[in-house]
Amino acid sequence: MLHDRVLVRADSAEGERRSLGGIVIPATAQVGRRLDWAEVVAVGQNVRTVEPGDRVLYDPEDRAEVEVRGVSYLLMRERDLHAVAAERLQGSEDSTGLYL
Repeated sequence: MLHDRVLVRADSAEGERRSLGGIVIPATAQVGRRLDWAEVVAVGQNVRTVEPGDRVLYDPEDRAEVEVRGVSYLLMRERDLHAVAAERLQGSEDSTGLYL
Protein backbone atom coordinates (compact mmCIF):
# COMPACT_ATOMS: atom_id res chain seq x y z
CA MET A 1 0.00 0.00 0.00
CA LEU A 2 1.24 3.46 -0.84
CA HIS A 3 0.86 6.85 0.85
CA ASP A 4 -2.55 7.41 2.52
CA ARG A 5 -4.36 4.43 0.98
CA VAL A 6 -6.40 1.95 3.04
CA LEU A 7 -7.39 -1.53 1.81
CA VAL A 8 -10.57 -2.87 3.43
CA ARG A 9 -12.85 -5.91 3.18
CA ALA A 10 -16.54 -5.01 3.30
CA ASP A 11 -18.55 -6.61 6.14
CA SER A 12 -21.88 -6.88 4.41
CA ALA A 13 -22.50 -8.91 1.32
CA GLU A 14 -24.63 -7.49 -1.45
CA GLY A 15 -28.15 -8.85 -1.41
CA GLU A 16 -31.25 -8.74 0.70
CA ARG A 17 -31.06 -7.78 4.35
CA ARG A 18 -33.38 -7.74 7.32
CA SER A 19 -34.51 -4.68 9.29
CA LEU A 20 -34.51 -4.58 13.10
CA GLY A 21 -38.25 -5.25 13.00
CA GLY A 22 -37.74 -8.40 10.92
CA ILE A 23 -38.85 -7.02 7.56
CA VAL A 24 -36.89 -8.42 4.60
CA ILE A 25 -35.49 -5.66 2.37
CA PRO A 26 -34.70 -6.95 -1.15
CA ALA A 27 -31.37 -6.19 -2.81
CA THR A 28 -33.15 -4.17 -5.51
CA ALA A 29 -34.70 -1.72 -3.02
CA GLN A 30 -33.41 1.84 -3.31
CA VAL A 31 -32.01 3.05 0.00
CA GLY A 32 -30.92 6.61 0.69
CA ARG A 33 -27.28 7.42 1.26
CA ARG A 34 -26.13 4.77 3.71
CA LEU A 35 -22.67 4.25 5.19
CA ASP A 36 -21.18 0.75 5.54
CA TRP A 37 -18.68 -0.94 7.87
CA ALA A 38 -15.52 -2.73 6.71
CA GLU A 39 -12.42 -4.32 8.23
CA VAL A 40 -9.02 -2.78 7.48
CA VAL A 41 -6.68 -5.28 5.82
CA ALA A 42 -3.66 -3.10 4.95
CA VAL A 43 -2.59 0.55 5.22
CA GLY A 44 -0.05 2.79 3.48
CA GLN A 45 2.97 4.28 5.26
CA ASN A 46 1.33 7.71 5.71
CA VAL A 47 -1.89 6.45 7.34
CA ARG A 48 -2.06 7.67 10.96
CA THR A 49 -5.49 6.82 12.42
CA VAL A 50 -6.20 3.21 11.45
CA GLU A 51 -4.37 -0.10 11.70
CA PRO A 52 -5.04 -3.52 10.16
CA GLY A 53 -7.85 -5.22 12.09
CA ASP A 54 -9.79 -1.99 12.84
CA ARG A 55 -13.38 -1.57 11.66
CA VAL A 56 -14.09 1.58 9.68
CA LEU A 57 -17.22 3.38 8.50
CA TYR A 58 -17.13 4.53 4.87
CA ASP A 59 -19.36 5.79 2.07
CA PRO A 60 -19.85 3.02 -0.53
CA GLU A 61 -19.87 5.62 -3.32
CA ASP A 62 -16.33 6.86 -2.46
CA ARG A 63 -14.42 3.67 -3.21
CA ALA A 64 -12.56 1.64 -5.81
CA GLU A 65 -12.91 -2.14 -5.98
CA VAL A 66 -9.90 -4.39 -6.49
CA GLU A 67 -9.54 -8.18 -6.58
CA VAL A 68 -6.46 -9.81 -5.07
CA ARG A 69 -6.06 -13.59 -5.33
CA GLY A 70 -9.77 -14.05 -5.93
CA VAL A 71 -10.87 -11.93 -2.94
CA SER A 72 -12.64 -8.58 -3.48
CA TYR A 73 -11.38 -5.58 -1.51
CA LEU A 74 -12.11 -1.85 -1.47
CA LEU A 75 -9.34 0.71 -1.86
CA MET A 76 -9.80 4.24 -0.53
CA ARG A 77 -7.97 7.20 0.96
CA GLU A 78 -7.73 7.65 4.71
CA ARG A 79 -9.64 10.94 4.47
CA ASP A 80 -12.65 9.09 2.99
CA LEU A 81 -13.19 7.18 6.25
CA HIS A 82 -15.90 8.53 8.54
CA ALA A 83 -15.24 6.61 11.79
CA VAL A 84 -12.92 3.99 13.31
CA ALA A 85 -14.02 1.32 15.78
CA ALA A 86 -11.20 -0.53 17.56
CA GLU A 87 -10.48 -2.12 20.92
CA ARG A 88 -7.19 -0.19 21.15
CA LEU A 89 -9.12 3.11 21.26
CA GLN A 90 -10.82 2.25 24.55
CA GLY A 91 -9.10 4.32 27.19
CA SER A 92 -11.49 4.04 30.13
CA GLU A 93 -14.62 2.21 31.28
CA ASP A 94 -17.01 4.72 29.68
CA SER A 95 -15.21 4.73 26.31
CA THR A 96 -17.07 3.28 23.32
CA GLY A 97 -13.96 2.42 21.30
CA LEU A 98 -15.33 4.58 18.49
CA TYR A 99 -13.24 7.38 17.02
CA LEU A 100 -15.19 9.87 14.89
